[in-house]
Amino acid sequence: MRIQSIISLFALPLLVASFAASAQDTGIVGRWKTLDDKTGKPMTITEVYQAKNGTFAAKIVENLGLPDTCTTCSGKNKGQPVVGMLTLWGLKPIEGGWGEGNGYKPSEDRSFKAKKVELIDGGKRLKVTGCVAAFLCRSAEWVRVN
Repeated sequence: MRIQSIISLFALPLLVASFAASAQDTGIVGRWKTLDDKTGKPMTITEVYQAKNGTFAAKIVENLGLPDTCTTCSGKNKGQPVVGMLTLWGLKPIEGGWGEGNGYKPSEDRSFKAKKVELIDGGKRLKVTGCVAAFLCRSAEWVRVN
């Protein structure tokens, strides 16, 4: 009986800690306010979701600061509505986050390799690092929208 009490005494803090950790880190799935990496101004509300193939993707669901139609875009995005446009796709779990996917930034008509997407600030922010070449990388932070 006494041994069970001692075990319970040690197990309870571990159980509480595991619930606290899972409450903070709800994953990358959800709605995020994207901020321009140069000016910090809100650009879009983007939804990250798990695709049918098991990878993660993101699409714009609300436009906060871009033209409604992407007139500066080229290729398949030229003249297309910004809302509904894919901004990340093919993200797979990697050490410390998600990566090995692709991305597109409509405000700059720029495609990039999604090197790493990681939760920061207790899951309240998402740091998205993209590279146009192995050595030309830039990061932007997204803010979780409740």
